[in-house]
Amino acid sequence: MELEDFYINEERTLTSEDKEKLLNQNKRLVSDFQARKLEAEAQKHWDLFYKRNETRFFKDRHWTTREFKELLAVDNETPDIQNLLEVGCGVGNFVYPLIEELDVLHQANKFFYYVCDFSPRAVQFVRNHPLYDDKRILAFQCDITTEDIQQHIAPGSIDIITMIFVLSAITPEKFLLVIKNLHKLLKINGVVLFRDYGLYDMAQLRFKSGHKIIDNFYMRQDGTRSYYFEKNELAKLFLASGFEILSNTYIHRRTLNVKEGIDVPRIYVQSKFRKL
Repeated sequence: MELEDFYINEERTLTSEDKEKLLNQNKRLVSDFQARKLEAEAQKHWDLFYKRNETRFFKDRHWTTREFKELLAVDNETPDIQNLLEVGCGVGNFVYPLIEELDVLHQANKFFYYVCDFSPRAVQFVRNHPLYDDKRILAFQCDITTEDIQQHIAPGSIDIITMIFVLSAITPEKFLLVIKNLHKLLKINGVVLFRDYGLYDMAQLRFKSGHKIIDNFYMRQDGTRSYYFEKNELAKLFLASGFEILSNTYIHRRTLNVKEGIDVPRIYVQSKFRKL
């Protein structure tokens, strides 16, 4: 199995077959009633997801320090301990590999970690992990589309926020609200490290009729939802919320296995935004 990453500013060029798949998705859309029900029950569906899959579904994200050097950089002009917020922590697939890597590099005290998730069950898995230590981690449940997070984190106190495959699970109507809420938490010059599903990703093209809610926003079989981002659209949301763009690009990934005839094209949007 081979993985190849290509950093490309252009979106994927659709084949005639791809275009036909997208057209077929419009034959039957999710009804307005069902869309409202999915929104109202979003937390329930994610909690059920973690009940079924526990800690087995997502792989540990050992790639994050390769892609986001800010996680390893030592800045002598800042305090020894910085505050990092992970939005959508799941069961700890980002925070614990990062802690382990920093411990090896003797940077154990680089961050205090705030980690939150919409699912109470996911947060409990984080707390149950052997590396959980309330002297260095605070894990809590919250709805990032509201200002409830300010019960746990003071405005203007965070150095780095990570959002990895999180915003796509939220209804697009609330994207701007979420980003503005995060803006309030960051210090001046604080950064958001972002990665999520890109427009025309393989997973988007696989949806059948009856799963599309609105353009680029879909319902999965388990009731969770997923949005696929066009990078300029994402940039406009952050610019409108008081950020500047440090980087914003598509990552085209191909998973190749010639022996088994596997060629899976994935597309992600990877970005860095800084609070002005």
